[in-house]
Amino acid sequence: MPFKCNEPAVPTVQQDDATVRITRWDFAPGAATGWHSHGWPYFVVMLTDAVMRYEINGEVSEVRLKAGQSYQRPAGIEHDVMNGGDKPMAFVEIEIKRPGDLGASMVAAASS
Repeated sequence: MPFKCNEPAVPTVQQDDATVRITRWDFAPGAATGWHSHGWPYFVVMLTDAVMRYEINGEVSEVRLKAGQSYQRPAGIEHDVMNGGDKPMAFVEIEIKRPGDLGASMVAAASS
């Protein structure tokens, strides 16, 4: 069951191509993403210190994270994420659509 919140988190897609989708997420205190899952494995890099609450399989957990910390998750896990703190929370989420193409994309970008 999703968290009860009055305000949704705000996603800003920064890049979306055949290889990756990069999204910045901004959360006011108490804001949540809403129940969802990812079709690809992904990484999250915190932009702010935060108290992140998340629900997976009916279990709510809370973790304190520092700006610059990161974590990864596999595809397919249904979850909801909420800012459990009293200050804004933000992170960048990097979904890997085609992991084998990452090296080629980085080489092409570096030579541009």
